[in-house]
Amino acid sequence: MHRLMRSRYARSLTVPAAVGLVAATAVAASATAASAGTSLTIVYPVHGSTHLKAPNATVALGPGTLRSTVNLGNGKLTASLTLPTATVSFKEFGLIPVSGKTEFLQDGATTGKIDLNNGAVTTTSHITLRIVSMSLAGVPLPVGSKCESATPAAITLKSQPGFSVVSGGKLTGTYTVPPFAHCGPLGLLTPVINTSITGPGNTITFTLSAGKAV
Repeated sequence: MHRLMRSRYARSLTVPAAVGLVAATAVAASATAASAGTSLTIVYPVHGSTHLKAPNATVALGPGTLRSTVNLGNGKLTASLTLPTATVSFKEFGLIPVSGKTEFLQDGATTGKIDLNNGAVTTTSHITLRIVSMSLAGVPLPVGSKCESATPAAITLKSQPGFSVVSGGKLTGTYTVPPFAHCGPLGLLTPVINTSITGPGNTITFTLSAGKAV
């Protein structure tokens, strides 16, 4: 059900706040040695997870690569994250096994800003969630090629206490999974999918390892 993240154009998802959070923080540490208007690009190894509230399922994300570019003069940043396919499994109604893969397709750029005084970072991405495959009790369901959220999900991430520019740390956020559309022949699977996975209260966490300037 969940295959995370791939850009609509680059087939890799520009990840919400996580990307910006880390790189931006690293940039802040180097800002004192940089002149106004200078940009810095940092690449971090990353892994994480997202918990889907409706099906009560946790999806592992990564390992992947986080790339962020920060303007050291004003703290503005852009970021992108590349992750492999993610798979989620849960039991519908607590009884029927469901599994699937999905991808996140970015709508527009991931943007954010780092506080050059304390390194705190916040970024926002708008992501369309697309289900590419799903099975029910081992039987493949014909979700089709256009089974995706009718509107993008807005995902905002923030750096957490203990985050270190040198050793990395955690970036977290919450988001709402929007209703889906065009799932299955004539959209017949859409109500089932919307009942199973959509709604607010979903969480996402990324852990960044030490970054490298490129």
